[in-house]
Amino acid sequence: MLIDLDLLRESPLSGDPFDHIVVPGFIRQEALEDLHGDYPDVGRPGSFPVNTVTFGPSFGRILEEIQSPEMTAAIGEKLGVELAGKPTMVTVRDRCRARDGQIHVDSKGKVVTVLIYMNPPWEEAGGRLRLLRGPDDIEDYAAEIPPNEGTLLAFRCTPDAWHGHKSFEGRRRAIQLNWVVGERYVKREQRRHRVSAFFKRIKGG
Repeated sequence: MLIDLDLLRESPLSGDPFDHIVVPGFIRQEALEDLHGDYPDVGRPGSFPVNTVTFGPSFGRILEEIQSPEMTAAIGEKLGVELAGKPTMVTVRDRCRARDGQIHVDSKGKVVTVLIYMNPPWEEAGGRLRLLRGPDDIEDYAAEIPPNEGTLLAFRCTPDAWHGHKSFEGRRRAIQLNWVVGERYVKREQRRHRVSAFFKRIKGG
């Protein structure tokens, strides 16, 4: 496998400021070069469903592995939530705008969020995801995760799961995987993304 499920299973669960796990090296080192080459070359900011972008074979293989029953069971067991039977939704990001990363919690339709980063060793002050103690202060954080290649972050989408990052503009690649409440939510989000992408093309954004 291109992903290391044993490493995921062995990684500790942290409860500060909310339940989450961080797994550097989740994508195996030997898989990274091909994956970089096969990553969707979106070339613009925003979040794009994987069925709207073009990618190579190793990226397709990663998509299969992270949505497998084995991955579902490992994440569910680690976070203490039943994910079997829940649909998944995967989006990708390629570039970041200066206004991205504002403090937020994920929508109620999402049960678990997994972020897998795909960037060279991160040296920028901005763009490092912070897990926050509340909604008001980006400096009031318990953990900060640089978006280094192969690193996984997973957390339950609870009302107190505040997160965000300081401003950054430029390439910042991330795969986002969500288990969601139902197929209806997936279809609604796909429609929303299609409309958003349409207006971005009109504006040249």
